[in-house]
This record gives sequence, structure tokens and C-alpha cells, in this order.
Amino acid sequence: MIQISLEENKAIVRRWIESYNKRNLDFDAFIAADYVDHTNKVDREGLKQLFAMGLKAFPDWHEAIEDIIAEGDKVWVRLSYTGTHKSEFFGLAPTGKKIASKSVDIYRVVDGKLAEYWNVTDNTDMFKQIGAIEITEEGKKLFP
Repeated sequence: MIQISLEENKAIVRRWIESYNKRNLDFDAFIAADYVDHTNKVDREGLKQLFAMGLKAFPDWHEAIEDIIAEGDKVWVRLSYTGTHKSEFFGLAPTGKKIASKSVDIYRVVDGKLAEYWNVTDNTDMFKQIGAIEITEEGKKLFP
């Protein structure tokens, strides 16, 4: 196992986010062959498919790093993201609506590559923004 500093681990995650913001996805350079996505339950090939679907549905998808913290072999990133729903997404016809939300991503870096991933995102908020979820009248009273 290669010993990599906390700053190098953060730099790897920054470059990964920059790469997909620029649509320059080199999965072999960034993603370990035995990669495990604990949130989406996919491997490296599944990740490629998720990115293809997501970037087709939201071609202007962009993530901005708000905070980045490293400890041991893990890097935590608090992100804000935006995009416009331009193509089908999980069976939902394109709406042309813009979304903006936040997430927290955790990466485990091994030998200079992303080996594991966890994500916390308010997907309900995103689906609400594109019109796939409607808040009930009771919900509007409870959460104005």
C-alpha cells in the first residue's frame, strides 16, 4: 500500500470533482478496480453508467466544494450542486427545471484512487425541484 498524505488525498478528490465538472471522466485514473459505492450499491462499471445517465439528464451538472476534510484514508466533502433537467431521469420526462442542493460525500482513498464512497443527499428536495414530488397541503402546514 502506498502511503499518501492527507493533502494528497484531498487533492485526488478535488481533481475527481473537477474532472466530471469538465466532463473529462477518466475512471481508470481515479477509480479503483475494486471500487465500492455504498450508497448507490454499484461498482466501477455501475458508476460509469450512473454518471452517463446523470450527465445526460443534467448536462450542465456542476458541483462546488464548500468544505473538504481528510482523516486517515478518508476524505469528507460538503458540496453544493446545480443542474438543469434536460433529459429523462429515472423515468421522469425532462422538465427544463433547474435544481440546486447540497450533499456530503465521503471517499476512501487507497493507493491514490477512490476505493469506497458514501453519500448523504436530500434527494427528496431534488425530486421536488423537478416537479416529481408534490408536497401535500398537510405537509405545507407542518413545514412552511
